Amino acid sequence: MFKNVIVRRPGKSLIEGITSAPELGKPDYELALKQHDDYIKALESCGVEVTVLESLEEYPDSCFVEDTAVLTPRCAIISNPGADTRRGESALMVDTIKKFYTDEQIEYIKSPGTMEGGDVMMVGDHFYIGLSARTNEEGCRQFKEALEKHGHTCSVVPLEKVLHLKTGVNYIENNNMLVSGEFIEKEDFKSFSKLIVPESEAYGANCIWVNDTVIVPLGYPVVEKSIREAGYNVIVTDTSEYRKLDGGLSCLSLRF
Repeated sequence: MFKNVIVRRPGKSLIEGITSAPELGKPDYELALKQHDDYIKALESCGVEVTVLESLEEYPDSCFVEDTAVLTPRCAIISNPGADTRRGESALMVDTIKKFYTDEQIEYIKSPGTMEGGDVMMVGDHFYIGLSARTNEEGCRQFKEALEKHGHTCSVVPLEKVLHLKTGVNYIENNNMLVSGEFIEKEDFKSFSKLIVPESEAYGANCIWVNDTVIVPLGYPVVEKSIREAGYNVIVTDTSEYRKLDGGLSCLSLRF
């Protein structure tokens, strides 16, 4: 069960964030703010305490706090983002994270290693890390070493097409996993009960489990239906403006 969540308000510079889908257009800042408000309300309704950080105008993508750290029950691992424009974000998260973890519990990914939290999926005490364009082999090695130091285990999943691991696969507890695209047949996930996400709703694979409720992005009825049929409480919230920057539900928070 999660007790705490950290989010960061989007700045006006959000419209200049990194995107692989410029055809979707630039985000509407006012609408993005409203969607962020709704996202926070959805989290709070799941019984967590939400820490809301001020926006960082100098970092257009800084609302995507998931990439700055991985927070586990035993340790916090500060990332070193693979995107050059995001390199300074992780350091600005440390003071906040120190409110929840001791110095002895905090580890750091250091260059030449790169790692972004969107490439990390927690399944109990085990963590999967995606080897991606943003998370390199040295980052994976350091991450695995840090986890093992604190009693966790880790395995590396090479990515073929998607930006981050959790772009296409997300664990929603109870041995259930949302999988899409390249992850449907991956050997790494053969032991899980898979909820298959159709290609037409691929973005909808990025859902988050928060204390027996699954938060689902608006506009993905097949995904929503399969999660409801699996027995979960569901909250639907709109992330359309964040999709324009390759961001989804998990990207917008650190949950621990």
